[in-house]
Amino acid sequence: MNPPYIHPTADVQSSHIGEGTRIWQHCVVLEGARIGRDCNLCFNVFVENDVVVGNEVTVKSGVQLWDGVELEDKVSVGPNATFTNDHHPRSRQVFELKRTLVIQGASIGANSTIVGGVTIGAWALIGAGSVVTKDVPPHTLWYGNPARQQGYVCTCGERLNEHLYCTSCGRNYTQDNNGIIKQQP
Repeated sequence: MNPPYIHPTADVQSSHIGEGTRIWQHCVVLEGARIGRDCNLCFNVFVENDVVVGNEVTVKSGVQLWDGVELEDKVSVGPNATFTNDHHPRSRQVFELKRTLVIQGASIGANSTIVGGVTIGAWALIGAGSVVTKDVPPHTLWYGNPARQQGYVCTCGERLNEHLYCTSCGRNYTQDNNGIIKQQP
């Protein structure tokens, strides 16, 4: 058994922290949050109650995971990325929670903003400083403000060429009639 490591300055109220997970300085994890195994929550991460973090997830410094955010396995969130969960924020007003799902293996670049209610597809890559306002299909590369699709990426993280081939690892992909790409067997 590999127990989680919780830095002495972290305030972890949840009892749902997976084996091998590391929670560093000045992190706050509220009681209802669920964190998987072998995760790394870096300095100054905040995790609200209604948040699910899968296994082998990295959340870099300065990230806040608000209610309604779910990060599946092997997701990477860069420093100071922001997740919102309210489309019409007003002080002291009840709001409709907008859920955000980041699917397995997706990566979100530093200082990106993910507007509540979107789904980021498996192995997608969001460039640093992007503002994501709509759903992101699997294996796509998005960047800009607002973020737009700029190409396709391999499971290894490298950009695919025009033939949907990864020159780095040799994987081939095909595209269906809806524009969704999948790795060839």
